[in-house]
Amino acid sequence: MDAAAPVRDLRNVRVRGEEGEHGPTPHPEDEERRARAVLFHELGNAVAGRGWARFPAYTPEERRRLVDVAARLSAHWGRQVLGVPEDQYALQLVLEGAETPPLP
Repeated sequence: MDAAAPVRDLRNVRVRGEEGEHGPTPHPEDEERRARAVLFHELGNAVAGRGWARFPAYTPEERRRLVDVAARLSAHWGRQVLGVPEDQYALQLVLEGAETPPLP
């Protein structure tokens, strides 16, 4: 990736409420629920261990899914987990107050 390439502003990614609880997804509801549960556990373990986790997010649906996982982790732990855009293709989940890693 070119170092001068612009970084997309993803700070205002929100979960949509109109088309189901999580907005339109390419997966059936039960499959989407399983995917979010796996992300919750896997990314939650990484965030708990390091204070952060990186995960690819190529589409708006994937970014919404990760923002939802961050919100669920925040509610579960009682501590804020932030979804920080790394670039237009990845999102970092960072435990508030944790030291963040340098960008690749």
